[in-house]
Amino acid sequence: MTGGALLVVCALGPEVWALRGGDWSEAAGGPPVLARTGVGRSRARRVVGELLARDGYGALVVAGFGAAVGPGVRPADVIVADAVRDAEGNHYPLDSAKQLARVLQARGLTTHTGLHHTADHVVRGVERRALNSRGALAVDMEAAAVLAARAELRPWLPAAVLRVVVDTPDHELIRPGTLPAGLRAWRTLRAAVPALTAWHRQAAAALESLPSTLPQEAS
Repeated sequence: MTGGALLVVCALGPEVWALRGGDWSEAAGGPPVLARTGVGRSRARRVVGELLARDGYGALVVAGFGAAVGPGVRPADVIVADAVRDAEGNHYPLDSAKQLARVLQARGLTTHTGLHHTADHVVRGVERRALNSRGALAVDMEAAAVLAARAELRPWLPAAVLRVVVDTPDHELIRPGTLPAGLRAWRTLRAAVPALTAWHRQAAAALESLPSTLPQEAS
């Protein structure tokens, strides 16, 4: 059940590229599995479902770029999810947030913790403010689908979600500053790799210390 490699799920090729070049030297359970799903919930659900059906992973991380929907967040900041919800109101709490935020901050990365909302389209303007008024700090298009697959197939698997901010309500993607912000976010995502490996080791150790109550075929 434990001791497997870290499964890292991204939507986009540049996200995988950034992560692949990070320092994975302290990775537990062997080299990480970096998987690109494509954009959107249906693709993410299908790809991650196929991956989790094979088992063998020690933890699951959704990582990549995202958008902030509230004030006080700047491009290249990291937002760690303490829960993810989708447009239908499904809610996936994550107890990994505080631990992952601590190791990211220890690496010198500006980190926020809060609710992520998974939308089925690109969210801008007034809609961002509406999401923030309902408690969201970040928005993406895949995380809830990934966590839905985990809930169905491997609910005991430690999981975390983080997004490096590319745009904010004050600096949306259509603005000229997007390219510099994107480069800073790319560097931040790569710099987050040692924190992901540290979190994975801690999560695996905590899971190993628990008495097994899972069915035999899951152990």
